[in-house]
Amino acid sequence: MKVIGLLGGMSWESTQSYYQAINEGIKQQLGGLHSAELVLYSVDFEPIERLQQQGDWDAMAKILCSAAQGIERAGAEGLIICTNTMHKVADEVAASISIPLLHIADATAERLIKEKVSRVGLLGTDFTMSQDFYKGRLQDKYDLDVHIPNNSDRQVVHKVIYEELCLGQIKESSKHAYLRIIDDLHAQGAEAVILGCTEIGLLVNQMDTAVPLLDTTAIHAERAIEFMLTN
Repeated sequence: MKVIGLLGGMSWESTQSYYQAINEGIKQQLGGLHSAELVLYSVDFEPIERLQQQGDWDAMAKILCSAAQGIERAGAEGLIICTNTMHKVADEVAASISIPLLHIADATAERLIKEKVSRVGLLGTDFTMSQDFYKGRLQDKYDLDVHIPNNSDRQVVHKVIYEELCLGQIKESSKHAYLRIIDDLHAQGAEAVILGCTEIGLLVNQMDTAVPLLDTTAIHAERAIEFMLTN
C-alpha cells in the first residue's frame, strides 16, 4: 500500500469525510483489520478564507505549498488536496513537491467520461463556478459542456457553503434551495450535476433527487484508494 497525503482543513467537516471514505475503501478492498496508511495535514481555514475574500491566491499558494512539502517529508507518496476551490493553486502545489498530485477535477472528469456524460452542471463556491481553473479544465482538457447557475443562484450556493456547511450546519431550507437549483440545471440540459465543493455532499445526496449527482469527495477518495493499491 502506498502512503497517501491529505491536505485538508478546508473545511475540516469535509476532510473527515475523506478520512472516513479512504479508510472504509481500504478495508473493503483488503478486508480484515486493514486501514489506510496516510499523512494528514489540516490547515486553519480562517486565515485562508480571509485571503480568498481578498483574492490573495499567491499567499494561499505559499501556505498550501509549505503544507504539501511537509506532507511529502512525512513520507507520503502521493497527494490529494481535500477541497475543490483550492485547486486554483494546484499547479503551484504540484510544482513544489516531487510526489504526484491527484487532481480532483481530473478524477471527476474521468468518471463523467466513463459514464458517457458530456453536458454537466457544476455547483461549488462562486470561485469554482465562476472562474476557469476548474470548469475550464473540464472544458479544455476533457471537452465537457459545463453549465453553472445564474448569478443569484450562485450566491445562494456560495453563501450556504461558507455560512452553514463549513460550520457544520445542515438546514432543510438550504437543501430545498440546492435541489431547486439542481433541477434548473437539469432543465437547461445538464445530464448530471457535479457537487463541486467537498461540503455539498453533507447537504444533498443521490437519494434526494433523480438527477445524477457526482460527489467529488467520494470520487476523489476513490481515486486516492486506486493510487494507494496500484503498484
